[in-house]
Amino acid sequence: MDLVAADRELVATQLAREPDTETVAGFVPGPGIERLRLRFDIGELRTALDEVVSMVSFGGGHSDAGFGAISMTRRPGATTETATDLSGRYWLRPDERYVEESREDIVDEAAYSELVPAFAGTYFEHVHASLTERFPIGRMRLLSKGLYNCNSWHRDPEPRLHVPITSNPGSLFVAGNHCTHLPADGSTYFTDTRLYHTAMNGGPSERVHLVAALPKASTA
Repeated sequence: MDLVAADRELVATQLAREPDTETVAGFVPGPGIERLRLRFDIGELRTALDEVVSMVSFGGGHSDAGFGAISMTRRPGATTETATDLSGRYWLRPDERYVEESREDIVDEAAYSELVPAFAGTYFEHVHASLTERFPIGRMRLLSKGLYNCNSWHRDPEPRLHVPITSNPGSLFVAGNHCTHLPADGSTYFTDTRLYHTAMNGGPSERVHLVAALPKASTA
């Protein structure tokens, strides 16, 4: 079979298949993205989110890029927030050279063991207690993603746990070669962000996830 005929056959085969437009609206597990059995009350999560944003605004110095963060944990006794409380070390390949480069400072994730006192009494106190009962978590943050927006393609030093609070079907998470939606239904998701990954919000509403680092699994 010549090359033209091979291409025609390939395209004809694809055209004969009905595209899957349903499973993309739900969670599909894959390498680097799994759903845990741990679940939270989505109504309580959203009430707590409203309580927190009434006290503090999303920051992080990346608002112009559609990314915002609120620190939910801190180093014990710390009263002044630093840049690494909201962001930290990651690696990316920024240009056509495909050479990996580092950005920002290394964060001692394990040092962030204390819930920010202002958020005591909210449902996030229960979430923090539930996570620390099960895992050696580091920074716990609320991360927002603006509508029709995408993060950089990068990797982090450690995996993360995600608890989606507000989302939409166009909000997707990609880790390595696997892409899926993470529904905001109270589920907790493991994301191996040591892989190259990105979060994108292709929908018309803001996406907010509670994200906790897993420092014991970090690599340099």
